[in-house]
Amino acid sequence: MPLFSPTTLGSLSLSNRVVMAPLTRVRSGHTGVPNDLVVEYYAQRTSTGLIVSEGTYTSAESQAYPGQPGIVSPEQVEGWRRVADAVHAKGGLIVMQLMHGGRVTHPSINGGHEPIAPSAIAIAGDVRTPDGKLPYPVPHSPSETEISGLIAEHVLAARNAINAGFDGVEVHSANGYLLHEFLSPVSNVRDDSYGGSPANRARFGIEVITAVAGEIGADRVGVRISPAHNIQDVAETDADETRATYEALVDGIAPLGLAYLSVLHAEPAGDLVQRLRARFGGPLMANSGFGVVTTRDEAARLIADDSADVIAVGRMIIANPDLVRRWSDETELNEIDASTFYGPDERGYTDYPALAS
Repeated sequence: MPLFSPTTLGSLSLSNRVVMAPLTRVRSGHTGVPNDLVVEYYAQRTSTGLIVSEGTYTSAESQAYPGQPGIVSPEQVEGWRRVADAVHAKGGLIVMQLMHGGRVTHPSINGGHEPIAPSAIAIAGDVRTPDGKLPYPVPHSPSETEISGLIAEHVLAARNAINAGFDGVEVHSANGYLLHEFLSPVSNVRDDSYGGSPANRARFGIEVITAVAGEIGADRVGVRISPAHNIQDVAETDADETRATYEALVDGIAPLGLAYLSVLHAEPAGDLVQRLRARFGGPLMANSGFGVVTTRDEAARLIADDSADVIAVGRMIIANPDLVRRWSDETELNEIDASTFYGPDERGYTDYPALAS
C-alpha cells in the first residue's frame, strides 16, 4: 500500500508516509524542560515515518500554555537532546515545531511578560491560567523594529533545535498563533507594511520562514498552515480574501525549496489545498483530523489518489504508539481517552499499550 512506502521530504528520508502530527500535551512542567515522560512518549512513536514535536515556545513571552516545552534555555535544549537521541536510537526522525503563541497567552502563564500580536486586539473570553480563568489581555502591537527581533527569535530557536539533534523544524503558522494572527484581516489591522493587503499580511511569515531556512537549510524546514480554520478569534471567512492571502504566503516561500508544506484543512483533496500545493511545488503534508479522527482508509486514499505526499495523524497516534504496525496489519486499535490529552502524568500519555512482539 502506498501509505506504507518510503518517501523523501527535503533532506528527510521517511520509511513510510504516516507522520505524527504536532500535539499539545503539556507534560514539561513549569520549567518547560522535556522530562523522562516526554522522552519515553516520543520514543514510543518512532515507527511513524516522521515525528513533528508539539509546539515549542521560542521565547519566554511566547509560551501559550502551562507545561508547554520551550527551546530557549540551555536546560530546555538539553532536555530536547535527550528526546532526539531516544528517537534516533530507535531509528526515527523528528522535527521540532517552532511556535510563538502570540496573543494566546497571559502573564500568569508566560512569566509576567506582555503578550504580543500584530494588533492590540484581545481574544474574546477567558484563558485558563495557574491562577484560574482570567480574561485574555490586550496584546502589545510590535513596531517594525520589534518585528525584526521576532524574526531573529525564530532563527535562534531553529538553531537551538538543530543543536539539540533534531532533523529539522516546522514553522507554526496555523491555529491562531502569532504567524497566523498576522495573516488574518480580523487579528491584523495594521496600516504599515505588515498589514492591509494580503501580500502585506503574509510578509511576516515569509520573512520568518526565509530567515529560518537561511539559518539551517531550507531542506530541513517545513511550514504548517490552517487556512479558514477560524480558531482563537483568527477568522478567515471571506473565501477570496483567504485564497489571496495564502497564495501570497505560498508564492513567497515556494522559491526556497522547503521540505514540505503542512496544511490543516477539512478537505485536503479540495480546490483550495490543491491550488496551494501546486503553487508551493513541493511535498504536501495533509491533515484533516482537527475536527474528526483520521482513519486508515482516509489516509490510504489521500496517498493513493495523489492528493498528498504524507499524512499527519494526531489522536490515533496518541492512543496507538505503534499505529503504523496496527494499520499495516489491519489489527485492533486502542480507544482514545480524550480526558487525558492534557495532564501532568503518564495517564493517557505513555501508558497506551503496544501490540505484543
